[in-house]
Amino acid sequence: MTNCHNTLFTSNLPHCIYSAEWLRTWELQGAKLAGISLYELMQRAGTAAFNCINCVYPYANYWLILVGHGNNGADGYVVAKLAATAGKQVTVLSCGVRNLLSDEAIQAQTAWLAIGGKIQSKDTFWPKKIDIIVDALLGTGLKSAPRNPYASLIIQANKHLAPICALDIPSGLLADTGATPGEVIHAVHTITFIALKPGLFTGQARSVTGQIHYDDLGLNKWLNDETPFMTRLSTELLPWWLPPCNPCIHKGNNGRLLIIGGDHGLSGAIRMTGEAALRSGVGLVRILTRKENISSLLTARPEIMVSPLNHESLQHALQWADVVVIGPGLGKKTWGTNALNIVKTFDKPMLWDADALNLLALNPNQRHNRIMTPHSAEAARLLHIDVSDIESNRILAVKKLANIYGGVVVLKGAGTLISSYGSDGVTSVVDVGNAGMASGGMGDVLSGIIGSFLAQKLSMYNAACAGCVVHGAAADYLAIKKGKRGMLATDLFPILSQFVNPELHRK
Repeated sequence: MTNCHNTLFTSNLPHCIYSAEWLRTWELQGAKLAGISLYELMQRAGTAAFNCINCVYPYANYWLILVGHGNNGADGYVVAKLAATAGKQVTVLSCGVRNLLSDEAIQAQTAWLAIGGKIQSKDTFWPKKIDIIVDALLGTGLKSAPRNPYASLIIQANKHLAPICALDIPSGLLADTGATPGEVIHAVHTITFIALKPGLFTGQARSVTGQIHYDDLGLNKWLNDETPFMTRLSTELLPWWLPPCNPCIHKGNNGRLLIIGGDHGLSGAIRMTGEAALRSGVGLVRILTRKENISSLLTARPEIMVSPLNHESLQHALQWADVVVIGPGLGKKTWGTNALNIVKTFDKPMLWDADALNLLALNPNQRHNRIMTPHSAEAARLLHIDVSDIESNRILAVKKLANIYGGVVVLKGAGTLISSYGSDGVTSVVDVGNAGMASGGMGDVLSGIIGSFLAQKLSMYNAACAGCVVHGAAADYLAIKKGKRGMLATDLFPILSQFVNPELHRK
């Protein structure tokens, strides 16, 4: 049994994530290859869950277990039997109808009844004393909002003061998207089985999963032979992207980054992008911006070269640069539009953010030398749909963006997603970051970090992945030290060195 979240450099969760729909189709094959039946697999799941809950809450004596009619409910019956055998006071409330149960679920229910266990109806008054609530109502097969009586039980559980432990996935959370179309369990712990599911890491997942624990139930060997649906990105991967610096390297080897933006009143955005790039290891940074911004930018960060943006300076800088970042503080007026029109004629690696994306939504084009970093509202404009459509299936949205616009797309948010173009494109979810990052300027800092890694010769996809992990991990470090509320984008600057130099943390 393993766990994650609230750790910076170590995590025992695997990095492979599998579609819940695929898993439901093939888990029988996996069990057969492991030489066990589906019922034995349920027993393993129930045992793993009981052991985890009992470890986290060893003094919880009064257990309320909410069971549904599917295999998730069967896992609940196994937990109930184990808890009762261990001397716990167990109450089981069932939404299930026996003739709807699978053969394996009937076996689990029968085993619970055989030790004298009772099954209370969904309308039964809850015990006065409850130390722990186990959610075994709805599993990974849910496709829409929970209906009554499930919805009402979810509401009642969330109102109770006892902590909730969810089996496999919090009831009401869609396993393949992370969407919550209706009522959803707010778990303190989620114990998931066999494989990690996409919906545990993006969409609304972070609001409802609590701490995630994982057990492969002995099917790890089978999973290793299968192609994952997507990859979970965490700080453990940083040494792979960011090896120690070559002792003989010089600034020219670390890349030349051009950053374009900072219209009237927006110079802060371009300054944050530039400093983030420098602190992430790029050799040289040049900013093209409004003339009136130059003095303040040089005063704040003299290591940055700054020039006024005009046709001549832009042509010269584009020839000089290895990588271009455009968008932070760019604005949508003629000044910014003209610059973008020139930039898009060049074939160098580039990153488009902020107003560059808003302008792109007006005149779409596909190119494969570009990283795009939209948040949900910008993504909605790029796809000409509502933000709610993006949030209902963020994974589908990021793949659509990559296939329509080309290159690599970073869909920012809780559980940031990264996807590349084409039928052989890959998708990853970023398992770092926190709510403190919901403040102005965080996206500008991210653009600088990714642009810096791109200039240091990382591939577009790896630069996006490494940049997002460094960005989120630095924010997690700050959250632990100072809390999430009131976190500023510039607060990350002194922290970045700890994550762009991952060799500092090797044991």
